[in-house]
Amino acid sequence: MRLLIKNAGILAWKDERFDYIPEGFLGIDGDAIDYIGVQRPKADYDREKDMRGKLLIPGLINCHCHAAMTLLRGIGSDLPLDRWLFEAVFPVEDRMKTEDFFAGNELAMLEMLASGVTAFSDMYMEPRTMIELNEQVGMKVNLTRVVQAFDPTEPPEKNIKVEESLALFDEFHGCQNGRVRVDFGVHAEYTINDAVTRYYADRIRPCREKGGRVQLHLSETRKEHEECIRRHGMTPAAWFEAMGIFDLPAAAAHCVWCTPEDLDILKAHGVYPIHNPTSNLKLGSGFAPVPKMLEKGLTVALGTDGAASNNNLNFFEEMHIAAIAMNGHLLDPEPMPPTAVLRMATVNGAALQGRGDTGCLAVGKKADIVAVDMDRPHLYPAFEPLPMLAYAAQASDVVMTMVDGKILYENGEYLTLDREKAMFDAKQAVKRLYGGK
Repeated sequence: MRLLIKNAGILAWKDERFDYIPEGFLGIDGDAIDYIGVQRPKADYDREKDMRGKLLIPGLINCHCHAAMTLLRGIGSDLPLDRWLFEAVFPVEDRMKTEDFFAGNELAMLEMLASGVTAFSDMYMEPRTMIELNEQVGMKVNLTRVVQAFDPTEPPEKNIKVEESLALFDEFHGCQNGRVRVDFGVHAEYTINDAVTRYYADRIRPCREKGGRVQLHLSETRKEHEECIRRHGMTPAAWFEAMGIFDLPAAAAHCVWCTPEDLDILKAHGVYPIHNPTSNLKLGSGFAPVPKMLEKGLTVALGTDGAASNNNLNFFEEMHIAAIAMNGHLLDPEPMPPTAVLRMATVNGAALQGRGDTGCLAVGKKADIVAVDMDRPHLYPAFEPLPMLAYAAQASDVVMTMVDGKILYENGEYLTLDREKAMFDAKQAVKRLYGGK
């Protein structure tokens, strides 16, 4: 199927930067973009779609979330991270069954599709539920069977999560026409021991040649950062380096308390920091040194974190907070320009996920496209459309979310996901987990 979108504003990609076309044409052949321009293309298309008043932007990429935590939305509010995890989150997670993970994933995908997310990185339990669900939904997801070892004396060979992680990679990496990528995962320095970490690093190292990547949490709170130094005599970044985890391309969520020396380690290994401003602000974790990361040339991406610590997966809200919070913190309106934030949400996210064929609107790239309705009171006048995406646009302004040339969400309707069923499943799961609430 060949589709021509006409009369739309297009935030195209040219010479390594965003290039705004006020009223243009975008052609799609199958799952890829085959034309972008001001003039109507000479080629014929099977169907035309007039999107006057809409702005086409690259699909947004949520590089850090725990999707099924939608079922834990808001629990333990106002607790610091360590108490929030051990007093609120872990007890509920211990009660979760397979059907709960499935329901939580459905709820998360409803929310993300409606806010223009076409791809996301997920770190949570029972990832096979996400793979099964995505066969129907058609999003792009990097997921992992995260490895933990709470017992400091646990022998590496006894950790079944290591074997499950490797088996998941072997079975599913690159499935669903490449839409599903399996990453490896270490939850954090404080939830695993040295022996298991070294063993895991040795086991996954050969997978680098097959596209293996790693997800982890890094220096999210001052307490985590300083306790690691007391335990190991080094920061979490230095510890992960010493364990060999950074031998694979790695995505490090939060990085709030990373030192200048830590940033040098991340740069040396090509680690991708993931900025999670809403979660960090809500949990009182602090402000990640994103401007310093950008100055060092690190490729910073953006993530919502889980709905339990955000409390939503609204990616436009995440871009908005990323664009303004650091300005207030540094008393400077310039360190986080909207262009940098949109790069984090698109181009940089694609690089982090190992998806070189998406992240921007250009000929030859996958047709992962979001349409934003600019004919809204809060978006007029839009003298410069790009800043409006960070400062004024809302998730409710998204009128189309397309992945690989297939429309998954349009004008409030889900075309590959049953909203009523997803909401019913979520409500049943909440009853099981919380006793009828």
